[in-house]
Amino acid sequence: MSATHATVSVPADFTGLVDAHRGILFKVAASYGRSAEDRADLVQDITLQLWRAWPGYDRGRPFATWMYRIALNVAISQQRRERPLDAHDPLGDEHADLVGLADVDAEDRERLALVRRAMHALGALDRALLLLHLDGCGHREVGEVLGISEGNVATRLGRIKQHLRRQTGAASRSEGDPT
Repeated sequence: MSATHATVSVPADFTGLVDAHRGILFKVAASYGRSAEDRADLVQDITLQLWRAWPGYDRGRPFATWMYRIALNVAISQQRRERPLDAHDPLGDEHADLVGLADVDAEDRERLALVRRAMHALGALDRALLLLHLDGCGHREVGEVLGISEGNVATRLGRIKQHLRRQTGAASRSEGDPT
């Protein structure tokens, strides 16, 4: 008896839409993955979940909103299953991402690392909200993706901004920066 290999036909519209919006995959993975390997795994997990959910996608709705919702759900679920960061390595390997910024001076790289640490300290929902906001999504779209009201988006975003200002300001002052 010979073994046969089943082939899966991926619809061109699925592939085209995922390719056109692949930046979403990488943004979510960068926000929730602790290491390069974690981020690569997360991109694969999100893509697999997108494929599984594809038959239920309403073609009348924006693809990016649907993709964000699935990507964030996968990332948050994965984060809940993982153990906390090791005490000896509070940043994972995120500095590896910052080293590639050759045109950014050392002080700016340190500020970027500081902001990234503050973002990673946010809860899963707040981090997702901030990611969507930074990606240019309006309050309505953020609310649709996260399943919360526009008013809740505005309130949470204001609190997140205050929290980040306090965190980054306190850290830079403790490092001798007078700002």
